[in-house]
Amino acid sequence: MPTAFTKLTGVRHPLVQTGMGWVAGPRLVSAAANAGALGILASATMTVDQLRSAVREVKSRTEQPFGVNLRADAGDARERVAVIVAEGVRVASFALAPSRELIAELKDAGVVVIPSIGARRHAEKVAAWGADAVIVQGGEGGGHTGDVATSVLLPQVVDAVDIPVVGAGGFHDGRGLVAALAYGAAGIAMGTRFLLTSDSTVPDAVKAKYLAAGVRDVTVTTAVDGLPHRMLRSDLVDALEGGGRSRALLHAVRRAAGFRKLSGLTWPQMVRDGLAMKHGKDLSWSQVLLAANTPMLLRASMVEGRTDLGVMASGQVAGVIEDLPSCAELVARVMAEARHALTTLPAPG
Repeated sequence: MPTAFTKLTGVRHPLVQTGMGWVAGPRLVSAAANAGALGILASATMTVDQLRSAVREVKSRTEQPFGVNLRADAGDARERVAVIVAEGVRVASFALAPSRELIAELKDAGVVVIPSIGARRHAEKVAAWGADAVIVQGGEGGGHTGDVATSVLLPQVVDAVDIPVVGAGGFHDGRGLVAALAYGAAGIAMGTRFLLTSDSTVPDAVKAKYLAAGVRDVTVTTAVDGLPHRMLRSDLVDALEGGGRSRALLHAVRRAAGFRKLSGLTWPQMVRDGLAMKHGKDLSWSQVLLAANTPMLLRASMVEGRTDLGVMASGQVAGVIEDLPSCAELVARVMAEARHALTTLPAPG
């Protein structure tokens, strides 16, 4: 099923496995790539040296194209770009819009640049700056998210830019792929669906939490870092939402201490990073600290299996996912479902 996206990136199928922190490591990325999708390695939770090692591990596991996701606002963004270029990574993906200069630097090196955006104006901006494609996440997507549904946002962006558009947020099967193509997209990106595969390194007990969740168990909260954050409802979320500012600050300080050891950041650096993420919001001190160490909250669940201490970012589709296929099985299923859906559409006339 060739599209403008598959031609641009060299993958076999118009599917993307998104760059989820602590989840999208070498094993999942290489499995997605070998299945014919674009696997994207999450680098925000890695040091530069860890990123280099992870890229080389992916290359040892697959000869297929893959990408790396990075934060454009990271202090060492250019070092990470240098790794991507030196290691011959095909695609650079960004969670925040990269600068015109960073896009140009990557494109000059032959790297395909695909920012993720959540609003039409952001898509128009990065397209004007030279981005090769965009991933458009609607409000159904996991993690930090907006409030405009994919079904509204996706056609808006398709009409606004002349580069390939990939839909994200609410996709998990072949019917969704066909729907996105009908809107004018060139493919779909899935996070939660790839998290819930046998190739994902997320602990089995955590996967069981996702599989047990219903649609109403996936909530959007601002209690963690002041920004809308879609995740599974948990005791921690309930405590942050209903425990008052003093209790929330205690939770934040404990988790910030753990992240400080992991990252090597000082307390002033963490406060500075948290304040930088305010985006004009009136945040409590607990939200400032949690904004700076959200990676630690994700690590507690996604790596250590401590769902009582961490957060579980999740798309709404977790409420309808019921199994753990391999990436190869998932991709084959999605493409078979898409072809079946296309053949059963009413004939024009």
